[in-house]
This record gives sequence, structure tokens and C-alpha cells, in this order.
Amino acid sequence: MANLKGLLKDTAIYGASSILGRFLNYCLVPLYTYTLKSCADYGIYTDIYAQTGLLLVILTFGMETTFFRFINQQDTRTEKMKVYSTSLMMVGCVALLFALMVMVFLSPIARAEGYPEQKWYLGIMALVVAQDAIQAIIFAYLRNEHKPVRFACLKLTFIFLSVGLNIVAYVLMPRLNADWEISVKWAFCINLICTTTISLLLLKDVTGIRWIFDKTKAKAMLRYTWPMLILGIAGILNQVAGQIMLPRILEQEEGRHQLGIYEAGVKIAMIMALITQAFRYAYEPFVFGSAKDKGSKQMYAVAMKYFIVFTLFAYLCIVGYIDILQVIVGPKFREGFDVIPVVMLSEIMMGITVNLSFWYKLIDKTIYGAWFSIAGCVVLMIINMLLIPRMGYWACAIAGCAGYGTTMVLSYAVGQRKNPIDYPMKSIGLYCLLALVFFAGIQTVSNFFDNTWTRIGINTIIILIFLAIPVYEIIQKRK
Repeated sequence: MANLKGLLKDTAIYGASSILGRFLNYCLVPLYTYTLKSCADYGIYTDIYAQTGLLLVILTFGMETTFFRFINQQDTRTEKMKVYSTSLMMVGCVALLFALMVMVFLSPIARAEGYPEQKWYLGIMALVVAQDAIQAIIFAYLRNEHKPVRFACLKLTFIFLSVGLNIVAYVLMPRLNADWEISVKWAFCINLICTTTISLLLLKDVTGIRWIFDKTKAKAMLRYTWPMLILGIAGILNQVAGQIMLPRILEQEEGRHQLGIYEAGVKIAMIMALITQAFRYAYEPFVFGSAKDKGSKQMYAVAMKYFIVFTLFAYLCIVGYIDILQVIVGPKFREGFDVIPVVMLSEIMMGITVNLSFWYKLIDKTIYGAWFSIAGCVVLMIINMLLIPRMGYWACAIAGCAGYGTTMVLSYAVGQRKNPIDYPMKSIGLYCLLALVFFAGIQTVSNFFDNTWTRIGINTIIILIFLAIPVYEIIQKRK
């Protein structure tokens, strides 16, 4: 129980910093969607950074999770630091080599990508993602050392700096200089400045260690991590394949226009991803650190239940208060808001999949995760290819649900055979059913009442009724 309290404490710190950081980062959404000249401009930004997400997974090649697995198997501080330095050296070499190769072949890469006149967007992207890959291992080390405050401060430094510079570029400079060009290029330049700043602040976490490359550990870690690479690639494709495919299946300009609209809706739905990420930051080291504890499986089951309950509550809040949240996005982008409930459902299933995934990580059978993610990715890719020409960005939302749903079901079904955990499925199922009923109620209210504040008031009552159910359940268990 003490471990579970520690998980909740770390989750609160990671969650608070992530929520504040994401809130501040959301300030960029109105900046871009209200100031950029067209949806296609925002589509360009989305397209390139969707590819950045995929590249980051490739460059870290599952080493974050591998790092947690191996460092918690070591008995001495010296051996733990060998794992850290070996992980950092492997990822660092790959990341720096990638950045160098992109710079050497920048022009042909830009032509192949359809950005011959914006090739430096891709060059900046390469420098950013290379630094992000190296930072991923350092941040994993901070998480393992249970330093959520330092972790949170660094993350927030990035966000505050990014928001501040974006305000200068997109609000102050156009007012001070009539000839100032409002362009998406500033977003790329600012990202590079902020990422490099964080790299400098992290220097003390890499200069104060003894650099040792342990070949034996490196080989063992690579054997463990290669299925994680496959899993990661398939997993990130589940998130970004639609964004990458949309402007390449449709006519380029139309595809970028639709991508800009779709991404604006996704930004609202990403609150679900925020919750999942905050939980994962604390949950991953908690799981590996308590794997040998008696009753650990029971804690995993309880954590899963309340993770699902909390995400369902957040789901209802976002849907219920969409009239307020829509002001985040410029008017020309709001036509894609109908996909928000579908995208959020995908994020919930992704979060459940992350929690389910620890059964094969703990028994060193990560190949299962790779196969599950590949299956989900195949489903997603097929649906996107078939439906994007007919349905545009709606196909991306539908494909995401189908892909994550496939991965989730496979992970649960096989996990209950290989390493069973007694999840309270009846209780979880009941909460899912209640959330569906309340969601239908919120949708009915939205269609029936024209007055915005009337809708918000009734939706608030519906949301509070849902929240009262788990609160009542917890109170009853304590009696």
C-alpha cells in the first residue's frame, strides 16, 4: 500500500506539471490557428512533427523501457550507472549519426518529402529529434531516481520558454513591425531553441557520471529492446500514420488543409493523452521496482480500474464542456470537432494497452508486444488506405480506434493466459456502460438545447453524478 501511495504521489507531481505544461502548450494552438493564414500551413507543421514522433521512436529504439528493466536488476550503484552510461552512449551515437546524415542529404530528402522550398524545416526537425532522443534517456534516469520535481521543472522550462517565444513571434513582432512575416517557420526555429536550452540544462546529468560502455550489458539490452523497437514503431504509427498518410493519399494541398483541421480537433482530444502520459511516467518505474513485492498483481489490478474510471470521467468532461474548449481553436478549424469523441476513445484504449503491456515486459517476452502492435498497425493502415479517399480525416479517427482496439484486446487475451492478473472486469465494465449512458445524455442535451449555458449547466450535473459513483464506492470500502 505504501508503494501505491508513492505511485499516487509521483503521478500527482508528473500529472500537475504535465497538465500545467500542456495547458501552456495549448496556448500555441490558438496562436497558430488564429494567426496562420491557412489550415494548410498548420497541416505542414503537423505533418513534419508527426514524422518527428516516428523518428524519435526509431532513434530511442525502446531503450527507455529497457533502461528501467535493466537498472532495477542491478544490486550496486556502480552497476546501475553502467546501465545508464551504456544506454546513453548507444542512443547518443545513433541520434548524432542520424542528424549528420540528414544534414548531408538534406536537399534530396526535402524533395522526396514534398518540401523543396522548406528544406530547413526538415533540417531543424532532425536536430530537434536527435536531442530529444538523448534527453529521453536522461529523463528516464531522473524518473528512476524518483526526482519528479527536477523532471517537472525541466519540462515546464521548455514549455514556458516555448510559449514566450511564440507570443513574441506571432503576437508582439507583427504589432511592432508591419513587415514581419507570420509564418510557420518560426514554430520550427523556436522548437530548436527550446530543445537546445533543455539539453544545456541537462549537462550536469551526463558530465557528472563515469562513462563506461559495458559490452555484455549492451548485448543483453539490445536483445531485450529490439522487440520494443518494433512495438514502438507500430505503436507510434497507430498515433501518427493517419497524419502522415492524409496529405500523401489526397491531393497535396487538400491533404494538408484537411490535416490542419483534423489536428485542431486532435489537440482538444489530446487531454486524454496527457492523463495517460502522466500516469505512465510514474507507473513504469513503479511496476519494475515492485515486481517482486507480495500483492503486486493486486495493486496493478486496482491501478487499472481507477485509471479507466478517471479517464472516463475526463472523457465526459471534455465532451460536456466542448462549448468552452472550442475557443482554443480558430473558427476555420472547428469543422473537424465531430471527431473528438472518437479520437479520445482511441487515447483511452492506448492508455489501457500501456497498462496491460507490463505483463510481457516483466517476464522478458517483449516480442508479444511487438506482434500485438503490428497487428493493430496493420488494421489501422488498411482502414486509412481504404477510407481516406472517401472520408478524409474521419478515416484517421476511425482507423485509430480500430488499431488501438485490436492491440488492447490481443494484449489482454494473451496476457491472461501467460501472466494472469485478476482485473475487476465486472466493475470496469459497469463503469464503461455508465459512461456510455452519460455520454449519450450529454449528446442529447447538446442537440436539444440551443442555449450554451443551459447545455453546460445540465452537462455539469451529468458529470457530477458520474463522479459521485466512484467516490461513493471508495467511501464504502473505507468503512
